[in-house]
Amino acid sequence: MASTTTARRSIFVAAGVGNGTGTGVATAMLILKKPWYNVALIARNPEHLKKTADEIKSTGCEASGEKLLKQSSGRAHVTKAAGFPVKAYTHDQLHSAFDAIKKHWPDADIRVGLFNAASGVWKGFLEITPEEIQEAVNVNVVGAFAFARETILSFKDLPLTSAGKRGTLLFTGATAALRGNKTTSAFAASKFGIRALSQSLNKEFGRRDIHVAHSVIDGQIFTDMLKARSDEAWAQDEAVRLTPSSSSNAYLYLANQDRSAWTWELDLRPAHESW
Repeated sequence: MASTTTARRSIFVAAGVGNGTGTGVATAMLILKKPWYNVALIARNPEHLKKTADEIKSTGCEASGEKLLKQSSGRAHVTKAAGFPVKAYTHDQLHSAFDAIKKHWPDADIRVGLFNAASGVWKGFLEITPEEIQEAVNVNVVGAFAFARETILSFKDLPLTSAGKRGTLLFTGATAALRGNKTTSAFAASKFGIRALSQSLNKEFGRRDIHVAHSVIDGQIFTDMLKARSDEAWAQDEAVRLTPSSSSNAYLYLANQDRSAWTWELDLRPAHESW
């Protein structure tokens, strides 16, 4: 990832880390290998956030602490990670989380944001409750708007990086962002909203040197939850499911793009996925 034009450190913010085995955490772990980056994790479930922090500790990086990385130059750099729990993905809660992140690392700037949170319901239209519709809208649409606002406000006055950008805002999408299906009316409607939001922001803020991108995840991601209810043959076959670490490589590619060739949308699927 491009270094900044100043000596200030950079911060990667990921909202939606699930149970610690999905794309959000995999991207955070990948970023942790890069010098000069702090990693801020936002999640609604304090237990899952603690589990993720413990995972980071097991790699040698102290959660809310430090990890020394030796560079080829022989200089040592410190990588830091911390969790910031929220009760919900509302404007007020995310504003407070971003404020806490900036106070936690006053010597660093937020340079990459990943909105990975999601709420899904897969039922026939007449079976969906008003509460389930509201939850999908609150997380997938209101949450995305609130996260995008805080991220862009953090970017807008920063100096350009060596890649010619002030920051990169990433959204995790889904097949449902492109087409609905018999049991995805609530999920698809809200994922269509995220896709439209990301496209609008890309067009509005590209001229201000802020890169906005949307990733369509077209397939099942290999998480602990999915592994528990799948057979061993499926779990061992990388051609039929998405690996979080591979998805995170794609996100890093987006964040690294220079201003001469920015991607708004890419789609990721395993080799044997039907589409």
